[in-house]
Amino acid sequence: MASALTRWLVDPNRNPLAALHMKTISNRLRKYGLRYDDLYDPMYDLDVKEALNRLPRDIVDARNQRLKRAMDLSMKHDYLPEDLQVFPPSPYHAPVEFEDVYLYAMQTPFRSYLQEMLALIKRENAEREALGALPLYQRPLDNGNFELAPRSSDLNGTIVIKPHAIPNWHISGFVEYIKAGQKQGDMLLVVPEGYAAVRLGNEASIKQLINVTKGMYYSLTFSAARTCAQEEMLNISVAPDFGVLPIQTVYSSNGWDSYAWAFRAIYSVAEILIHNPGVEEDPACGPLIDSIAIRALYPPKATNDNLLKNGDFEEGAYIFPNTSWGVLIPPNIEDDNSALPAWMVESLKAVKYIDSDHFSVPRGKRAVELVGGKESAIAQVARTIIGKTYQLTFAVGDASNSCEGSMIVEAFAGKDTVKVPYESRGKGGFKRAVLRFVAASTRTRIMFLSTYYHRSSYDFASLCGPVIDDVKLLSVRNPKGLV
Repeated sequence: MASALTRWLVDPNRNPLAALHMKTISNRLRKYGLRYDDLYDPMYDLDVKEALNRLPRDIVDARNQRLKRAMDLSMKHDYLPEDLQVFPPSPYHAPVEFEDVYLYAMQTPFRSYLQEMLALIKRENAEREALGALPLYQRPLDNGNFELAPRSSDLNGTIVIKPHAIPNWHISGFVEYIKAGQKQGDMLLVVPEGYAAVRLGNEASIKQLINVTKGMYYSLTFSAARTCAQEEMLNISVAPDFGVLPIQTVYSSNGWDSYAWAFRAIYSVAEILIHNPGVEEDPACGPLIDSIAIRALYPPKATNDNLLKNGDFEEGAYIFPNTSWGVLIPPNIEDDNSALPAWMVESLKAVKYIDSDHFSVPRGKRAVELVGGKESAIAQVARTIIGKTYQLTFAVGDASNSCEGSMIVEAFAGKDTVKVPYESRGKGGFKRAVLRFVAASTRTRIMFLSTYYHRSSYDFASLCGPVIDDVKLLSVRNPKGLV
């Protein structure tokens, strides 16, 4: 019933209001010489980018020329001459209504060139998802898990001796190829996934070139582990962006953590470089690296249903399907571009990005776990109107990861705050909470943090905490009528 009503609402042949709306859009586009398909932005939808890549070159060139002309007209506060919008009757063109007079179209705003190809790509993506394959825009890097090994002639024991010995990678410095089950003295070197990983010694690095979309945001996800009793760190860079991630804090009991780091592509080819800046007495004393993947990040937008962007946390870093420890999103002092779009990690410690395949999530497929007490906070600045009443709603729960005990989440909206207690049994569940406030500024900072530190009751080592999800901010029209 609802779908039939929706089809009627948007069908200009059946609904007079839809026909009026279509006429208004058509007249507006005709004045700038645009087609409706020209408004689809490849920077906000990678399906559109893929569709444009598949279209014939002349069609894409014509689209680009229309867009350039429209931008030029807009900057000049002008429209196309009327003789380029419509012209006198002709048997070769369909009539259109222009200023209450039926003439014939020079411009064709609703003649589609993109929709058929776009529908094909969406069907392909649906088929890939049904078969369990990864989407086109999130994938492991080539040999990102290092399962393709160097030849024995390129190894001196575990030391890689040639720059291109590891397939698809270029190395420099003291790099070791570590196989699962290998020991360093009495310590077992654990590989998180598969057969092998690499260890970066003093001033060692690995890098790979990949094709990206210029101007697009991306998130790298990789797994890392310490191998020595020292304050190890990693320098991650995609020029001109870089960040230094300390890995001395171990969040999971198995010694491995997955990290996300975001960057904006300045060029069409990105050089991904992971470097160990440490200089130790033992040149082999450095972090293990495994499982490197990339995901394109779509810029989220506020909607009529939510003044906050990405309030359900569905847009974010790549999460490895075969791991059960989530992904750490570092604080913004270590990453200028957040791997959790629209949100900032305003703290000294990371927050954990979790998925419904391995954790209990209040709503949808993704959520955020506050794993570092008051040192682990997320925030977003929302547009507000001074003196207006707003209502912030959100879900607080646990991730079903044996994180038990009394939890408290502190929510802030400007100077207003609320503390939400939650009794966790470590088996999943959540509750809803509300913070109502009057905006004191045109920009209101929304922030969440955990009052206490928590550790898993399963191993008493893994850091854990309350889960935040389904965050919404809406204005209240009649605050006196609310109980």
